[in-house]
Amino acid sequence: MLHDIVLLGAVTLLGVLEQAFFALQVIAARRKYNVSPPNTSGPPDFERVFRAQVNCTEYFPLFLAVLWLSGIFFHQGTAAACGVLYLYARYRYFTGYRSSSQGRLAPMYLNAGVLWFMIALSAFGILQVLFAHYLEVNIL
Repeated sequence: MLHDIVLLGAVTLLGVLEQAFFALQVIAARRKYNVSPPNTSGPPDFERVFRAQVNCTEYFPLFLAVLWLSGIFFHQGTAAACGVLYLYARYRYFTGYRSSSQGRLAPMYLNAGVLWFMIALSAFGILQVLFAHYLEVNIL
């Protein structure tokens, strides 16, 4: 059973580590630009790091949900590969945003595309199971 989800677990752990890295970057930026909590505004360089981390955090639950749904209902390997691509694009988004607001755009579009693809895989996989179980129809 565990071999059926180990790749999903590995990508989930990698995602958690990435989120921790982003949070540490905000702590470092707070120190560098002297922005004490609970303040969320300061120099533009700080605000970009802060916004990048918040944006990544906002999308993390969506990513986790479709990672696991697509992995369980469609295919673990495909979902894990999409998950790694998503995390790479998220890293590029964070580092791009840290440099400039424009630097976030290309990775943001890649992230959105990967999320929508994983949503489609999830929906297809769930529909396949529903059709097979309740209608005895194999849609593949």
